[in-house]
Amino acid sequence: MVRSFFLFLSRLKWLRRWMETASRAQRLSTRFVAGETLDQALAVSRRLHAEGITVTLDHLGESVSTLEEAAEARDIYLRTLDAIHTDGIQGNVSLKLTQFGLDLSYEQCLANVDQLVRRAAELGSFVRVDMESSGYTDGTLELVYTLHARHGAVGVVIQSYLYRSQADIDKLCAAKIRVRLCKGAYLEPAAVAFPRKSDVDRSYLELTRYLLQNGVYPALATHDEAIIRQTCRFVTERQIPRDSFEFQMLYGIRRDVQRRLVAEGYRVRLYVPFGKAWYPYYMRRLAERPANVLFILRNLFRR
Repeated sequence: MVRSFFLFLSRLKWLRRWMETASRAQRLSTRFVAGETLDQALAVSRRLHAEGITVTLDHLGESVSTLEEAAEARDIYLRTLDAIHTDGIQGNVSLKLTQFGLDLSYEQCLANVDQLVRRAAELGSFVRVDMESSGYTDGTLELVYTLHARHGAVGVVIQSYLYRSQADIDKLCAAKIRVRLCKGAYLEPAAVAFPRKSDVDRSYLELTRYLLQNGVYPALATHDEAIIRQTCRFVTERQIPRDSFEFQMLYGIRRDVQRRLVAEGYRVRLYVPFGKAWYPYYMRRLAERPANVLFILRNLFRR
């Protein structure tokens, strides 16, 4: 119920306008967002790099309304890739296709992301295409298969709460496409997704084990300590090299777990978002872990 409420709030345009412009509300974004500018995100990335943690940078924004906005997003990402390379940061980029114009023109979206993946390949870097709600799954996978065949240097996110995810992962592994596995952050109908958390968790663990044995450098995106413990135990039992996969977590969440995993010899990458359009992302983080609401209340009224 709480999760549904925050996902509902994430779609309120008037609330988004206020949150992203009011100074008191903007202060809250620093919990999960590295800053509004690329320079701020790079500064955070350098600090994390010094701790042995790699990054994937995400310029926030989704569902653009014009192809001109999509081109602007493309150009920001091109600058981000170049800056990561110039700074010698261990990092790559993540993006949402709706920010690159998917709702407006599939062909133009493909052309925009093609430029980015081609540049990533030239730099020896990588582009991760985030998965959005289930209505975008087929289009997202089609685009990723196309660009992987052209350039390599691209991977995709699969969500364990969708019934179809095992079949999708089978095909992605056969094509040698890298997968980031997450549970899923959108409100989906029971016709396409597991409604119970226990089933989502079970699916996540099953897909994790499959990826660790069959995937190409899988990324396991979770903050769930029980799942992390079971995964580490599985890795030890099956003698899976710790450098053959990575754990991924969100900037601002469970720093203690991140540091412990690094100390134990596991690879950890943080999803580091930046930009002014932070509100939808922020609300999805609250939906995933409503305990973060306490953080909001403490800071919203702090003088």
